[in-house]
Amino acid sequence: MSRMLDEALSSPAVVAAQLAEPSRVEALAALLAARAEGVALTVARGSSDHAASYFASLVMSRIGMPVASLPMSVATLQHAPLQVKGRLALAFSQSGRSPDLVRTMELLREAGALTVSAVNVPVSPLADACEWTLPILAGAEVSVAATKSYIGMVSMSAQLVAHWQRDQVLIDALRSVPDALSDAGTRDWSAAIDVLAGIERMIVIGRGPGLAIAQEAALKLKETSGIQAEAFSSAEVRHGPMELIDRDYPLLVFAPRGPEQAGLLTLATDMRARGARVLLAAPTDTDGIDGTGAMTLPLTTTAHDALDPIAAILSFYVMAASLADARGRNPDTPRHLNKVTETF
Repeated sequence: MSRMLDEALSSPAVVAAQLAEPSRVEALAALLAARAEGVALTVARGSSDHAASYFASLVMSRIGMPVASLPMSVATLQHAPLQVKGRLALAFSQSGRSPDLVRTMELLREAGALTVSAVNVPVSPLADACEWTLPILAGAEVSVAATKSYIGMVSMSAQLVAHWQRDQVLIDALRSVPDALSDAGTRDWSAAIDVLAGIERMIVIGRGPGLAIAQEAALKLKETSGIQAEAFSSAEVRHGPMELIDRDYPLLVFAPRGPEQAGLLTLATDMRARGARVLLAAPTDTDGIDGTGAMTLPLTTTAHDALDPIAAILSFYVMAASLADARGRNPDTPRHLNKVTETF
């Protein structure tokens, strides 16, 4: 078993550990409910930025606060006079060691932002730079391809938003996530390996909270299998990217429950009609799934549809580890990549 697969399958314990220690999340959520205003900012790169995308989707749809991803060079290279007093600035990171991430958060804190780090290494320069730290509790992650730390970040995001919103239904539903992840790790996605083993390019599609999962899946397909995979929302793909999709073009469509699902199923049907090879990740009891003509990859559901993407990405990770093996690659040590990327 690869380290990537072993670490991915340990994610139920990561989330369970987070749920067992809610006090810090609850305290920060209470502060946000009392103080946060205007626009929130996220700061991250790579898989961590995809976790930030999930956080942003939840905050905008459930809290109603706009969220923007801050390009770090605006702060570190352009020295912009950032007007962020009282704004939430949340950094996501596995290692907490990238110099430009750390420096950006230092500058945001100096400018009066409420700085928070969601970091897997709590004793780190990033944690030191921020006023608040939310430990991801994933433990040491050896594989270059982040898995359990990503799942820990999206889980922590959901917890923070649930308590910030004071949504008891969502808070209670969080308890279902560890068991859902355990189930998700057993889902059979082997059909995807047959489709993707010999391809060089593809598109991964999602929308809403599921777009963050599509973004993460596309990155993992690049770094572990060398596939030029690009992520788009189901609305965006109907613009320029549609020109790429013709007969036998591979698409992976994430269609978990939620208000976006119907449009994703329609897109899958349309693309299958033009001859694309559509892999549709959706719960098996989804209405209309058989009519799409797509090859179905089963998704596990949680106690709340906002949490379903957390389980979905684990089913993908298990498949991605096997796909890398089928393509003769080691998912733990992708070529030209390191576990800690130090940008300036």
